[in-house]
Amino acid sequence: MQLVIVESPAKAKTIEKYLGSDFKVLASYGHIRDLPPKDGSVDPDDGFAMVWQPYADKTKQLKAITDLSKKATRLILATDPDREGEAISWHVQEVLRKKKALPEKVDRVTFNAITKAAVTEAMTRPRALDDDLIDAYRARRALDYLVGFTLSPVLWRKLPGAKSAGRVQSVSLRLIVEREHEIEIFKPQEYWSVTALMEQDGQDFQARLTVHQGKKLDKMDLSNEEQAMAAKAAVENGLFTIESVETKPLTRNPPPPFTTSTLQQEAARKLGFSASHTMRIAQQLYEDGAITYMRTDGVQMDDSAISAARKAISDRYDASYVPDKPRIYKTKAKNAQEAHEAIRPTSFTRDSAGSGDHTKLYSLILKRAMASQMAAARMERTTVEMRDGTGQTGLRATGQVVKFPGFLALYEEGRDDSGDEDSGLLPAMAKGDSPAKKSVEANQHFTQPPPRYSEASLVKKMEELGIGRPSTYASIIKTLKDRAYVRTEGNRFFAEESGRLLIGFLERFFERYVAYDYTALLEEELDDVSGGRAQWQEILEAFWHDFKPKTAEVMERLPSEVTAELDTFLADYLFPEKEDGSDPRLCPRCNEGKLALRGGRFGAFVACSNYPECKYTRRFAQGGGANADADEGPEDLGIDPDTEEKITKMVGRFGPYVQRGEGKEAKRSSIPKDIPNEEFGLEWALKLLSLPREVGTHPETGKEVMAQIGRYGPYLSHDGKSARLENTMEVFEIGMNAAVAKLADAAKNSKGGRGAKQEPLKIMGMHPRTEVEIKLMDGRYGPYVTDGTTNASLPKTVDKDELTLEEAAQLIDDRAAKGPAKKRKKAAPKKKPAAKKPAAKKAAPKKKPAAKKPAAKKKPAAKKATEEAKTE
Repeated sequence: MQLVIVESPAKAKTIEKYLGSDFKVLASYGHIRDLPPKDGSVDPDDGFAMVWQPYADKTKQLKAITDLSKKATRLILATDPDREGEAISWHVQEVLRKKKALPEKVDRVTFNAITKAAVTEAMTRPRALDDDLIDAYRARRALDYLVGFTLSPVLWRKLPGAKSAGRVQSVSLRLIVEREHEIEIFKPQEYWSVTALMEQDGQDFQARLTVHQGKKLDKMDLSNEEQAMAAKAAVENGLFTIESVETKPLTRNPPPPFTTSTLQQEAARKLGFSASHTMRIAQQLYEDGAITYMRTDGVQMDDSAISAARKAISDRYDASYVPDKPRIYKTKAKNAQEAHEAIRPTSFTRDSAGSGDHTKLYSLILKRAMASQMAAARMERTTVEMRDGTGQTGLRATGQVVKFPGFLALYEEGRDDSGDEDSGLLPAMAKGDSPAKKSVEANQHFTQPPPRYSEASLVKKMEELGIGRPSTYASIIKTLKDRAYVRTEGNRFFAEESGRLLIGFLERFFERYVAYDYTALLEEELDDVSGGRAQWQEILEAFWHDFKPKTAEVMERLPSEVTAELDTFLADYLFPEKEDGSDPRLCPRCNEGKLALRGGRFGAFVACSNYPECKYTRRFAQGGGANADADEGPEDLGIDPDTEEKITKMVGRFGPYVQRGEGKEAKRSSIPKDIPNEEFGLEWALKLLSLPREVGTHPETGKEVMAQIGRYGPYLSHDGKSARLENTMEVFEIGMNAAVAKLADAAKNSKGGRGAKQEPLKIMGMHPRTEVEIKLMDGRYGPYVTDGTTNASLPKTVDKDELTLEEAAQLIDDRAAKGPAKKRKKAAPKKKPAAKKPAAKKAAPKKKPAAKKPAAKKKPAAKKATEEAKTE
């Protein structure tokens, strides 16, 4: 028997079909072990020796692999054809060697596509494990571990509120923070454009002013309305004659097939997919044998694929769409081992794969790969120059038409930010013609700040700078989101305060390690390891030699010193210049103290130097910006007429709130987000502090119905049950009839009520194998999918809004394969006898020789122990 090891069960199932009965294929479920998350897992003093620890949840799978390996005559390591795949194979081999379960014959096999032809051919070309790729993996893993476990303790002690920093993660965050700063300091400039609507032979076209007062206009030359109106009048008063008509042919070549990076970018632009979602779907398409391996820097396709693509083009279009010679693309990747073939379909005759998002992504990959072998698009660009009789005013009209679409008939690459490229057909015109002028417009414009990064543009920028590697971009972006260093709105990244503070700290104290050039250079050195051009311990030694002393130096500084340094370093951001020229550090409350950065238990904030006399504070936020007004420390709203206590508006760790009175006993209430800041005053504060509100007595139960605001928003409560309210105003306005109706509706659709019917969040569709309907539900412990028999929780890495039918079906299948969970719970009551009274009585006789009283006192203790056991 020959044992084959791959990563996933889906891949194992597919491959086992292609091999004979002598082969058994098992999945490792990814990496089987890692560095323990504690100090000492990497020892720089011992040649960066590493201690590896198996994952606790892989015990069962490791046992299955070990048991079969002992019986096998040959072990075939067939994990993915990249650095991580090589590492997984190495880990499996090392674990089996330690367990003395390694067969005499061990081979490494790789294939770029999971098809029968690719797999069977790969089995005839086995090789040994690639030591260079394994060393590159160890170097990266050790480096990331050392950065994380050395730098993070510094952050926790010197920068309260910071969670972690990473070698590539922090540099990526710096890009987002710097773009945010560019937008904040951007000062828009006014400029105007003048356009004329012209007509020739009954066809309208646009012409723009390019010459004014005999001078060629640049974009910003018409800087105000007065200049624009003068230019408009000159166009209105002029009679224009065509001076020249120039037509130029243009050729546009197709883009190469997808790499990991370009696939992530294009899927974000055209399909709205996140990088992680794109890679998850691509992984499944690869495991299903639909596409080639999806982690690649290569843009080339093998000869057979090129031939297949050209045939598919000729079958779909006529011969003019197939170029005379195949198009050959060359990769820029430095390492041949990692520069695999581009991402392409395994068969160009297959039009679709799966359904939903799988089909969308597959179609994108198919079209891109086919388009890469199609003929170039041929276009024609026409430029018409016109002048008035004086020669002082000139207009220009441009148009572009496609003469032959070529690859554009199938595919056109998306853009992150569309330009103002002229397109369309101009009417036939010749020198000396005088088109009719129908109208003239002067339009005001303002220069725009650089756009915030989208996932597509961020990935593109990271690749341009050489930061990280395409296969890691999805996890990097996810980490930034999970750490709450950034947020996304409208598919654009916004830097959060915690992210800005972290980057400020790193730029001030660890500038070298968040520098783009240094990070890119380190990536190249790590690539040299995988290419066999460098020794991995030497690279780690050079890094550690400088990094360790630097962290030790910062660790010795007092937190107050660190805060003072950051106060100076971030002054332009925290205290920007004011338009009236006043001191941006002057406290707006006491008008005497100076504002400065301070460190607190829950992070940094800005406070007045006159504390405790002046208690003005605001969160770490742009001074004078959107957050500043909302964070201006305690604000006296007035006096409660009933209690004569002071009502104060304040800002805490979890946002703004109101407080009545002083001290620990003061009543507080959070301010809901749906109350506009400009409307909030004493009246609203008194309302919030009066909650909960008694709506009345329920006509059926005779018990009180209360309206209040809780952790998850406004709601009604009655007899241990609740019902959500739409908004804060409803808490104070809802009457008994409406309250009874809402409580009744909530009872019908109760998520936690026994026997109550729960409405699904989404109907996913029919299970592709069992043909049973799958629903996405919202449960007590989070979202889950169900087919009516099996329930499967969604992993934290899966976004419920991006879940596909195939993913849902696989989750249910995996859960069903593990067997019912209820059987395990029945064993719990067996623990009770461990704390029964007889156990306590056995101890009593030992006390009798000393005294009878102590033995008697043991009885209450035993009873207490039993009661505690019952509550656990």
